[in-house]
Amino acid sequence: MSKCKTSGFKGTNDYGKSEEREGRSCVRYKCGLLNTIQDVLRQRPGWVEVKDEGEWDFNWCDVGWLRENFDHSYMEEHVRINHFRNHYELTRKNLMVKNLKRYRKNLERDVGRMEASKCEFFPCTFALPSEYHLFVEEFKRSPGSTWIMKPVAKSQGKGIFLFRKLKDIMDWKKDGTRSEEQKDAAQVESYVAQRYIENPYLINGRKFDLRVYVLVTSYVPLKAWLYRDGFGRFSSTRFSLSSIDDKYMHLTNVAVQKTAPDYDPEKGCKWQLQQLRRYLTAKHGRETIETLFKEIDNIFVRSLQSVQKVIINDKHCFELYGYDILLDQNLKPWLIEVNASPSHTPSSQEDYEMKCSLLEDTLHVVDMEGRLTGKEKRVGGYDLMWNDGPVYREDVNLETFGSACFSANTHLGCVNDREKQLRQLLKPFPGQKRM
Repeated sequence: MSKCKTSGFKGTNDYGKSEEREGRSCVRYKCGLLNTIQDVLRQRPGWVEVKDEGEWDFNWCDVGWLRENFDHSYMEEHVRINHFRNHYELTRKNLMVKNLKRYRKNLERDVGRMEASKCEFFPCTFALPSEYHLFVEEFKRSPGSTWIMKPVAKSQGKGIFLFRKLKDIMDWKKDGTRSEEQKDAAQVESYVAQRYIENPYLINGRKFDLRVYVLVTSYVPLKAWLYRDGFGRFSSTRFSLSSIDDKYMHLTNVAVQKTAPDYDPEKGCKWQLQQLRRYLTAKHGRETIETLFKEIDNIFVRSLQSVQKVIINDKHCFELYGYDILLDQNLKPWLIEVNASPSHTPSSQEDYEMKCSLLEDTLHVVDMEGRLTGKEKRVGGYDLMWNDGPVYREDVNLETFGSACFSANTHLGCVNDREKQLRQLLKPFPGQKRM
């Protein structure tokens, strides 16, 4: 491997004139996580890991590193990092809802109620403690309904519980089993109270949600890619509203489910999205399920548009979001939350392979090697969904004698022949023979 010639990230206020780049013979990367992403980066031809304070071209960091270092960093033109500075505008539960509510209100004012109604995809939600009185008013309007309480900045199901009585919140606040320190933290920590979806779509009596991956490479203009693969995450216990204290019944997070007494690591609690789409199509017909998936596409685009003006756009940044979508009995999709650091820790061999492909294709789209033209509508398992406007695929409709009709360039849960597509798309890495 020839010596790296790039000059990349520099530490605090190091604005030294960068040497002229004569093309990269290797990419120096830094990675703060020890899971599948580390494997993918290590196996990438021509990529070299740097430790500690070494200069880097690419950084897959955790949000803690970002918070501490981003504002003090100078980055060369070609450098890339895997988060936007204030990604939390979409990924903190309270801010996501605040931005969606504002976006919906603006749409109603500027375009009309019909357009605003396309944003009715998140459950009724209140930020606590700031909107406590509004929450109580709504709570009293529908006595007996179930609500779910979630800390705004935690993941993997931590701190979540269901309740039906206001006194449950009071009891939780006064819970004597917590130390004074924990109580103080709870006073400060924000929560959301959200109307619980009491009629989830069930398969074999079990609740599930969808984990879907969306890659944003720019907010101005908005450029977003949708990954074809994803999975349904199932609860291990049959669903019933008669018990609201059973987390294995109500929370589908893998981190929760794998602690269930009857969890089988061989089987896991996931279905690949292709399997789920086939199942739903067989049960409800192709047209109904195509409509459902179009509504899911709408959730991705509208949620990204809701934060487009508040996210600090930066050409060095990209973001791989993990969307959690729940279906109800009427096949209406609901946005539950968006994750800034979706777990890449695999729960099975199949899961590991899917996540490796997802991360490899993310690196292909980010394109540190400069192998793309920038006009691609598909890269591996990713389809370009939005590029400063909707991206269409051209389908020939034989029923109307060969006329072209346009539909969204999304293939969520469809065949992912990524390897074949990549062979056609990408020139070999320098020094690598074409497969």
